[in-house]
Amino acid sequence: MALPSLWTPRMRPSRVTTALGSALLAACEGRQSALAPAGDGARETLDATWILFGGGAAIFVAVMALALYAVAVPPERFRGGRGWVVGGGLLFPIAALTLLQLYEFGLTRRLAATPEPALVIEVTGAMWWWDVRYRIPGQEPVRSANEIVLPAGRPVEIRLDSADVIHSFWIPSLAGKLDMIPGRVNRLSLTPETPGVYRGQCAEYCGAQHALMAFAVVVEPPDRFDAWLAGQRRPAAEPADPLLERGRDAFFAFGCQSCHTVRGTPADGRLGPDLSKVGGRRSLGAGSLPNGAGPLAGWIAGAQHLKPESRMPSFDVMDADTLHALAAWLESLT
Repeated sequence: MALPSLWTPRMRPSRVTTALGSALLAACEGRQSALAPAGDGARETLDATWILFGGGAAIFVAVMALALYAVAVPPERFRGGRGWVVGGGLLFPIAALTLLQLYEFGLTRRLAATPEPALVIEVTGAMWWWDVRYRIPGQEPVRSANEIVLPAGRPVEIRLDSADVIHSFWIPSLAGKLDMIPGRVNRLSLTPETPGVYRGQCAEYCGAQHALMAFAVVVEPPDRFDAWLAGQRRPAAEPADPLLERGRDAFFAFGCQSCHTVRGTPADGRLGPDLSKVGGRRSLGAGSLPNGAGPLAGWIAGAQHLKPESRMPSFDVMDADTLHALAAWLESLT
């Protein structure tokens, strides 16, 4: 029985190769580029990558040259067979692998020998979002979600754990990837160097919405970071008009405080993301949607349609005016 063909007239080679190329280069362009390091860890990792790539290319060329030589030279003229076996098959691999191992040990020591961190950030992976807590000695922790802000030029330690399954924390432009394992805290040390917005993601399959588990990393100059962190500590302001007041009342009427926290209000839920400054973030649902009143309303009403199996239920029982007011109040939390 003939197998059905997967090829259709609409599937032109250009589209296929474009899709394949996009998948292969997902971490090699734009704000998620492993080839454009903006931190010390990413730069060291890229250096190691080029060394391995260059060494592998040189070995490949040498092996191909020897293969051509073996084919071109008649057997009766070939000399030194035992020397080639011993030198190429034994001595060279031992020397090359030993040098690479020593280089790897040195790289590991350099990455681990980070100065005393100026900032400790705890990140917990959950299905499928990121819980973020900033800890500075002598100050109260600041909780956020799905977005990490870092000061340029300051050493940072990110403590990683998981609330459910194994996740993998990866910011290609700033550092290598590190697993997040339930019951264990792994430490990732880095010093971001270049201000900008970078993309991070979960790099290990963790369930149905693994593809929608991303986060933004914003690297700010130190003075702007300090101002941002001070702003994060401020409680939510009182609603400035009746629309925002209606939205705040709807937040509590529909029980949103059971899962979410909004500083300065009675809402202190811990099951879901902290929404104290949700209006100032770049995306919703861990990179699922851009931020704004419209996407907020769509997320509230149809979270299970937009991100099936997430723990955020769809509140499709709200009337349009209440939904608009709630989205407006959340957008005002900046």
